[in-house]
Amino acid sequence: MRNRYWIIAAVVLLLMAVGIGTYLLYHKVTANSIALTADDRIDVTPQQIRAIRDIGQWEFLSVSDEQMVDTVRRGIFFDDQLVRIYYGTLRLGIDMQQLSDSAFTSRHDTLCVTLPPVKLLDDRFIDEARTRSFISEGTWDSSVREALYHKARRQMIDQCMTTANIRKARENAVEQVRSMLRSMGFEHVTVNFEKDV
Repeated sequence: MRNRYWIIAAVVLLLMAVGIGTYLLYHKVTANSIALTADDRIDVTPQQIRAIRDIGQWEFLSVSDEQMVDTVRRGIFFDDQLVRIYYGTLRLGIDMQQLSDSAFTSRHDTLCVTLPPVKLLDDRFIDEARTRSFISEGTWDSSVREALYHKARRQMIDQCMTTANIRKARENAVEQVRSMLRSMGFEHVTVNFEKDV
């Protein structure tokens, strides 16, 4: 019977020794261990930003249009009339020179890009060499032709700078900018636009 108590006491002491040893070993290892974590943040270098800005004007949609505009001058016996047809191609895109310094940010492993708004890249989109007078009765000075030019220009802008065309240009911009950045080694890319001013 006495041996039984000695065996139980010995087992209890052994278990206590193992428990204390495990506790001390665990705290020694964790106190001296070094935690290694991967930094999955990504950054765009100044050279890459400069290369992207150097693209300059990047066209994402072009829309061709023609407008017929006219003017009439009332006379006593007859009226003079001038009708001209104007042709133009409006290019919608982004001037990459306008990328802000904060255009590129990272969120973990994703590169976030904020682009300037899509706009008309060239104000002089009318092809004046193709402009034709459809009807020209009477004598007209250059100021009348200039007024017709500006009228045709306004009509082309109204006709082509539509919500649908701007949306299409933005979709093309997202696709092409994302493709360019992926070719530069950025696997995950999100593209947004600054608010139109």
